[in-house]
Amino acid sequence: MSHALDASGAGGSDTPNLDFAGTTPYEDYVQADVLTHLQHLRSDDPGEMVFLVTTQVMELWFTVIVHEWETAARALGEDRIDVALDALKRSTYELESLNASWRPLAQLTPGQFNAYRSALGEGSGFQSAMYRRMEFLLGEKSASMLVPHRGAPRVHAELEKALQEPSLYDEVLRLLARRGHAVPESVLHRDLSQRYEPSPEVEAVWAALYEADDRHGDDLVRLGEALTDVAELVWRWRNDHLVATRRAMGAKTGTGGSAGVAWLEKRASKNVFPELWTARSHV
Repeated sequence: MSHALDASGAGGSDTPNLDFAGTTPYEDYVQADVLTHLQHLRSDDPGEMVFLVTTQVMELWFTVIVHEWETAARALGEDRIDVALDALKRSTYELESLNASWRPLAQLTPGQFNAYRSALGEGSGFQSAMYRRMEFLLGEKSASMLVPHRGAPRVHAELEKALQEPSLYDEVLRLLARRGHAVPESVLHRDLSQRYEPSPEVEAVWAALYEADDRHGDDLVRLGEALTDVAELVWRWRNDHLVATRRAMGAKTGTGGSAGVAWLEKRASKNVFPELWTARSHV
């Protein structure tokens, strides 16, 4: 019989319960033993560990952020703006943590990266299925990005579903239309599997909303600002990725045959939720 007392303080002690029949409740919930044994290094370089773990941490943040944006999209479809705003706000904290993940990698010299780069083989971040789901939710749709996942049926099916579904921004624009704002039919009924293209009419809607904002917390303006916070942090993510890559490998071809810095520069130049940025010039 254990001498350990439970956390309720039985026997006048505040000693926590230390005796469990199997694994600890913490382990059962967090699966820490699984997480901490997923690192299978492919080189002898000690720097590979931080690269691998940081990349795995990024994947976990992608998963959380996808959950938040899907929650927000569903809530907007049900006209529950407060629920959507809560999810978007949480995602900004998560994006800040995701962006901070670059810091352990941001100072890599070319020599340090080259010490284990060959271990990556043809692996590249653009092959991340969960990151692709993030991009699809932002309206950056591309059927060609499903091709690398043809050999993984479950992953491919999830991406195919996400490709055909409304993005987070599509749900925002549908909400604006239901509120009586002049979002064009061509935008509302566009091919959802295609990349979202900016609309002058949507820009005018946002400009009018911001122009009429009476500083008393209009919910659509609050939604616009929450989306702008998300967009800014996504832009910072892309730029931090660009800078870290430029420091580690210059303009060389990226892993997996990607264009490396050239590809990242193109991505970093794109605005997320574009009319929310351009509308500000007309207010």
